[in-house]
Amino acid sequence: MAEERERVIESELKGVTLRVYWHILGSKKQVVGVRPVQRALGLSSPSVALHHLEKLKDLGLLEKDSTGEYHLIELVKVGVLRNFVGVLGFMLPRYMFYSTMFTVMLALYPIIYQPDFSTHNIMAFVFGVSAVVVSWSETLRAWRSRPF
Repeated sequence: MAEERERVIESELKGVTLRVYWHILGSKKQVVGVRPVQRALGLSSPSVALHHLEKLKDLGLLEKDSTGEYHLIELVKVGVLRNFVGVLGFMLPRYMFYSTMFTVMLALYPIIYQPDFSTHNIMAFVFGVSAVVVSWSETLRAWRSRPF
């Protein structure tokens, strides 16, 4: 049952609807109104924003309160959203944390261990550079797949 619901959400969460959901995930309060969504995403009219907010509500991801604002009630990780994590109101590729860690480790290695041309140091440097290159390429690939 949950798998089927996830499949339905993934099939419906595309295009402008995905952009609206992304905007809500990136907002600090995760509470939005029709007009702010329309302005933030440059939609042609408030009715377009309302349509997509209602679509998200029908999917069970948002809830509408008595003031007409929409609240995020469920966070789903489907499709492109699997590659991102929300941090301080920003949606960042999850690989960015690994990339940063590997880059810092590679930068600190010659400071902590005196560089010489031993096999151990050369192999550590080769593996470190490989980890940095692979992790940053995955980070950039995820960043390019964001829905805007």
